[in-house]
Amino acid sequence: MQRETLASSSSSSSSPSSSSYGNPPPEDAWVDTYLRLLPQWESLTPSNQPIIPVSVSRVNQFDAHRLDIEMSAMLKEQLVNVFSLMKPGFLFQYEPELDAFLEFLIWRFSIWVDKPTPGNALMNLRYRDERAIGLGGKVRTGLEGPGLTVGQKLWYCVATVGGQYIWSRLQSFSAFRRWGDSEQRSVARRAWTLIQRIEGIYKAASFGNLLLFLYTGRYRNLIERALKARLVYGNPHMNRAVSFEYMNRQLVWNEFSEMLLLLLPLLNSSSIKNFLRPFSKDKSSSSGGDETQCPICLATPTVPFLALPCQHSYCYYCLRTRCSAAPSFRCTRCNEPVIAMQRHGASINK
Repeated sequence: MQRETLASSSSSSSSPSSSSYGNPPPEDAWVDTYLRLLPQWESLTPSNQPIIPVSVSRVNQFDAHRLDIEMSAMLKEQLVNVFSLMKPGFLFQYEPELDAFLEFLIWRFSIWVDKPTPGNALMNLRYRDERAIGLGGKVRTGLEGPGLTVGQKLWYCVATVGGQYIWSRLQSFSAFRRWGDSEQRSVARRAWTLIQRIEGIYKAASFGNLLLFLYTGRYRNLIERALKARLVYGNPHMNRAVSFEYMNRQLVWNEFSEMLLLLLPLLNSSSIKNFLRPFSKDKSSSSGGDETQCPICLATPTVPFLALPCQHSYCYYCLRTRCSAAPSFRCTRCNEPVIAMQRHGASINK
């Protein structure tokens, strides 16, 4: 009897445990477990996030910088026109302050409010914080990423606006005080030497950064490299958003006008006119003008002189200048060579 009671008690005690192990878990238990462990898994494996290499055109970045310079120059020209009626040279002594003010305005209404600069906007570029890449988030085109932080924006303003202003003022002050011409061991001469060394180091570092930029396509200047502020495309479907047709046309006309300004002073207008005179159809109109006026300046001669042998009247200064410039000068009325000048019976050879 005792054995039967023990067996029955043991069987009764083991039955709940067997029934508990035999019941299946709920169907959505794996979903709850996955959702609970997913944040921990993502935090432990950030390196598994794929990083798509992005290649931004170097020409676009250089063009954006050039367009920003042109925009600043346009604003400066308009601001100078406002003070055009004031004392001449008034803005010349405040030119560094004016440049710093314009750069601050561009920074305030573009980078500070998370917008691209005018040049970057035309070239479809924006600044991205390169330090935040690979910390999570969906990656589709490789252009994703947050903009600059508040600290990066402030340091960008300090370096571009404040740094350039202080450096330009320091250079102008040292040149005005002639620190370079002072004694060898004076404080001014040492400060001038230090300025020259700093400028040389900065230029060497800028040249090295340029080589790295041409090789990698990242960080076109030292400020962007120090702040890890990289330029990427704002719209992945539009790499270059500006048409260069108008710009190319303007460049052609500017070069053509500069060529004309260079060549026109070298040409002798009277020689060209005399060369084309035989081909002119209306010869009577050229020879039938007012005989009392100088054919060069078209005014009444104050000191009249006659060109020999044709006896046409000229101003003394006009005729003397043309004869000195061209030994084979011909009369502009009759196209005959002028061999002498005469006034009141007294002749002066050329």
